[in-house]
Amino acid sequence: MQAVEKKYVVAVDIGTTSTKTLLVERSGSIRAEHSIGYGIISELPGRAEQNPAEIYEAVIAGIREVIASSRVQANEILCVSFSSAMHSLIAIDAQFNPLTQSIIWADSRAVLQADRLKKSTEGHEVYLRTGTPLHPMSPLTKLMWLKENEFVIFAKTAWFVGIKDYILAKLFGRVVMDYSIASGTGLFNLAALAWDAEAMRIAGVSADRLPEPVPTTYRLLGLDASEAKRMGIELDTPFVVGAADGVLANLGVGAYEPGIFSVSVGTSGAVRTVVSKPIADPKGRLFCYALTENAWVVGGAINNGGILFRWVRDVLATEEAAEARRQGLDPYDYLAALAEKVPAGSEGLLMLPMLTGERAPHWNANARGVFFGLSLTHGKAHMIRSVLEGVVYGLYSVAAALTEVVGPGKEIRASGGFARSIFWRQIMTDVWGMPLVVPDVIESSGLGAAYLGLIAMGEVSDFSGVQAWIQTGTAHTVDIGNNKVYGQLFPLYEQVYDRLKDSFDDIARFQNGE
Repeated sequence: MQAVEKKYVVAVDIGTTSTKTLLVERSGSIRAEHSIGYGIISELPGRAEQNPAEIYEAVIAGIREVIASSRVQANEILCVSFSSAMHSLIAIDAQFNPLTQSIIWADSRAVLQADRLKKSTEGHEVYLRTGTPLHPMSPLTKLMWLKENEFVIFAKTAWFVGIKDYILAKLFGRVVMDYSIASGTGLFNLAALAWDAEAMRIAGVSADRLPEPVPTTYRLLGLDASEAKRMGIELDTPFVVGAADGVLANLGVGAYEPGIFSVSVGTSGAVRTVVSKPIADPKGRLFCYALTENAWVVGGAINNGGILFRWVRDVLATEEAAEARRQGLDPYDYLAALAEKVPAGSEGLLMLPMLTGERAPHWNANARGVFFGLSLTHGKAHMIRSVLEGVVYGLYSVAAALTEVVGPGKEIRASGGFARSIFWRQIMTDVWGMPLVVPDVIESSGLGAAYLGLIAMGEVSDFSGVQAWIQTGTAHTVDIGNNKVYGQLFPLYEQVYDRLKDSFDDIARFQNGE
């Protein structure tokens, strides 16, 4: 009997707001896609959690749906490969049952533990070895919080895992974590590719309570038979453990060469570039995460990306958003058109877009949003534009730190929800003073996972072939006049933050009822 050609990779991207599943052909064409959304549980101040079982079911359903809807045969699937959001933490028992919800990156309960670690003698040394900035998002500080506040659960826990590790443990009965996700925990020694002894001591855990670290190309076999049947795949289908969504987004947009900055903006945002060996920022502003043993992604993530535009739609400009809907228009397009009528720089109105605290480059969970320079000459359109500019300023502050550490960039590759907005992309081009290219694929993390699956299966040997997958869409060039305006305003943006830094701590204490 002639062997059936295995033509497809199933790529599963476990994100903060949804799990997106792609069925990708070897050529890079997406044959089918499916998305399942879920919410964030934030019943108390500082909490941001998700239900692990709900996300597990989204993974099962997503795989089943892309195979069924495409009418592809199960024996044509080469492998299933994963992308996942970083920094989640779940306590599980010996039977892989969750003892906590999935505590996600946006959870800020560990702010005191992060501050304490920052002020300690060992904190900066731990950062230099692990590449994860000291912040409440980090599983290291989350573990410190759990140990001090949920000690009964902490003592009962068999393993502390991330969301992808939990799903794979349920499917294969093994607790593993890829180097990429591990390098975002604050517990992983980048040079040794092993758990860091001092970080574990600070967290109060031993290596046997953490997953086994494995390469991003590691393949799992021995799928649970009942779950294979539910997904509609063959029992011997390899599952590639994959990597973090951020580093895979770089691969998915072809930004794996020095000087190309990948910028993705979804709910949050990030700036990243690829280097050949681990690099830590002496000032502690940037992360360093593994893609493979020879490719490391350096950059920084901001908390406040597309979530700010949603805030504009739902709070600041509700009447305008309602008018857009009455006209059958997309509210975001309508609001962007209003903002576009305002000159670059919003006629001197600056916005610090830190409504949910901030990660890179300041790593300040107490930071808050600010409109600065507001006068009677400013209207709502000015405020809308200043919000969009503020998000770009926040990203540019990360890029400035990145340039200082690894050298200047020559091109921006943009992806994520904001890449759909021509206006917002042009603002970025003008603020950064750098040409911007939009690959013709929005789901960059999923495509990156698919290509990593081909590498894991020995179908391709390096990253170069991913360029054939990427068709360049719109390219933006710098408006020199606008760039000059932004060059005057950006230093003022940073100055406003610096002068308000101590006041942010005071207002955060008031808001938290302290």
